Amino acid sequence: MKLSVALFFSGLFGALAAMFVLLSFGTDYWLLASETCDEETNRTIGPGGVAIERGDMILVDPGMGFPPDTTFYHEGFFWRCSFGGNLDDDTLLKFWITNQPHSKVCTHAYLFPFPVSQQTHNATAYDSAIIYRGFWSIFMLIGVAAVVLGGFFIICAAPFASHRLYKAGGVLFLTSALFLLGVVVMYVLWVEVLDVVQVYVDHQRSSVCPTFDLTIHYGLSFFFAPVGISFCLLAGLLFLLIGRSVQMQYH
Repeated sequence: MKLSVALFFSGLFGALAAMFVLLSFGTDYWLLASETCDEETNRTIGPGGVAIERGDMILVDPGMGFPPDTTFYHEGFFWRCSFGGNLDDDTLLKFWITNQPHSKVCTHAYLFPFPVSQQTHNATAYDSAIIYRGFWSIFMLIGVAAVVLGGFFIICAAPFASHRLYKAGGVLFLTSALFLLGVVVMYVLWVEVLDVVQVYVDHQRSSVCPTFDLTIHYGLSFFFAPVGISFCLLAGLLFLLIGRSVQMQYH
């Protein structure tokens, strides 16, 4: 009876772990960012794409409006997408899929973490970013593969057929938690500790717009990862205990 209850909860935790890990892996919302430039001091293009100069009087047709003054980005494991829009109080709502415009630009993000590019960073920083992102991607893939493989092992082990498969499944869930924890820590270090973001802001202010401003938030994909890690730890420990109990009772 106790083993059945433990198996139920471990299976539930394992299923939730796989769900949150796959959501974190498959959705491209680890990072949400918006770039703005003060439209009053830096606007050079008026409605309809007409060049304007200081001192010009502009009569705006409500049907035309100004070009978008903000560029929005969202990034994940697979893609980095950007689209234009106007900044308002509900900026985060613009990242919902239903609120995004159809005309957005997406590029592969496997080895090119936001906001590093060849234009904004020197060759050393660019190569270092590729290496860093490479390790981040490898850790992510190992974590996802481990949780999926662990799930298959547990399915094959039920019901109490092989204590070795339960133990192997538990080890795989714990391995997934370890690597995904590394993924989260590396991402926080990239955004909060390393100076790549500030280098990008300084470059944009010196070469593009003196009032350039960059706002960064963590997205849902990022927050799915710690939830998946917690369930991986719970499931892994329970499966190891079940494997030990099965070994003692049936072998």
